Parts: sequence; C-alpha cells; structure tokens
Amino acid sequence: MSSRRFVIPDIHGCALTLRCLVEKVIRLDPTDTLYLLGDYIDRGPSSREVLELIRTWINSGFAIHPLRGNHEEMLLNACRDRDSFRLWMLNGGGATLASYGVEDACEIPLPHRTMLDALPAYLELDDVVLVHAGLNFDLDDPFSDRDAMLWVRPTRTDSVKLGGRRLICGHTPKTRHEIQASLATGLITLDNGCVYAGKPGLGSLAALELNTLTLLFQENIDI
Repeated sequence: MSSRRFVIPDIHGCALTLRCLVEKVIRLDPTDTLYLLGDYIDRGPSSREVLELIRTWINSGFAIHPLRGNHEEMLLNACRDRDSFRLWMLNGGGATLASYGVEDACEIPLPHRTMLDALPAYLELDDVVLVHAGLNFDLDDPFSDRDAMLWVRPTRTDSVKLGGRRLICGHTPKTRHEIQASLATGLITLDNGCVYAGKPGLGSLAALELNTLTLLFQENIDI
C-alpha cells in the first residue's frame, strides 16, 4: 500500500479535535506523512496540549512536518517587546497563556518556544507548495516575502512562478463548499475555521489527502 500524505491547517488550540481527526478519522500510520500549516495556538482552550501532542507524535516516529503560522510568530515576538505582546493579546494569546498557567510569553517552556522558533515558513514538494497564509505573486520571487507567507490573504496564484505546482494554504477561514471548490484550482484553501464553532459553514478541522485530493473533516469537539 502506498504511503498517504495529509495536510491539516489552523488548529488553534483544539487538541481534542486534532487528536480525533488524526487518530480516528485519518488513522495516521507510520508510513504516512502529515504536513501541518501553522496556527497551532491561540483562541482555542488547549494550545499547550496541541504542541505536546505534535511533539509526542514526532517522538513516536511519525513523519510530521509542521510549518510556522502568524500566531506562532506573534507568540515569539511577544517575548521580545510589549507592543508585540499587546498585539498577541488582541489575537487570542490569552488563551495560550491560560493553557500554560502563566502570564507572559517568556514563561512558556523553552522547549516549546524553541520548537516554534525552528519552524520553516514554507515547504516545497514535487507537486505542491505548502504555506500558512500564501505567497506574494507581485514579486519576481514570491519566496522572498516571508511576511506574506504568514499574513497575506491570497486571491490568486501563479503556476509559472511555482514551477507548475499548486499552492496549498490555510489562514483564511472558508466554508466546506469553498474548500471543496478550491480543489479544482491552483490555490487550495483548507481552513474551515475550526475554532469558530457555531458560525455558519465553519467549525471543523480539515485534512486533505494529497495523493487522491480527498477531504476529511472533524467537527470541533473542544468548544
């Protein structure tokens, strides 16, 4: 049996939902590969548990490749200056502090901050490019704009600049219908706004199997 490749975006502190999606819906196997598109923390109730779960899977030998999201970036910056700390608080950082039982970003355990600081902003595969938010195609080299990778909300892609590959991202919540429709385009958007349970069309964590372009969803069970 050929190995499967899954992509999951924007978990936002929903550890129970992530565990259910990976272990019960996907049934991740050691021969599979799992790519995570960032935003593991903030807003949801269990940011610490999400990071611990990812570390546990990696330490157990699963092939997991996490990328950096803008919320990881905000946490790391919040440990450096107060303006960045205030920005983080305005974007759900308080939920992350609560999950650790601390009051400041610098009090989050160093192993977790070191893990986040080492995350790459994008990943190039043979058939797709993975990134949290998107790429700046106004530039000759869209891979030179790191801020765009974390923050932009793309409406188009450029197959030539991507070497014929498609772009897969999260960051911008989309309905299931919009996510499904994006599979037929060069810009696949996977964020179903898991942490926004109760809002029309949102509230599930999505997974895309790259080899078959099969979508799987797990409704939020954390909130």
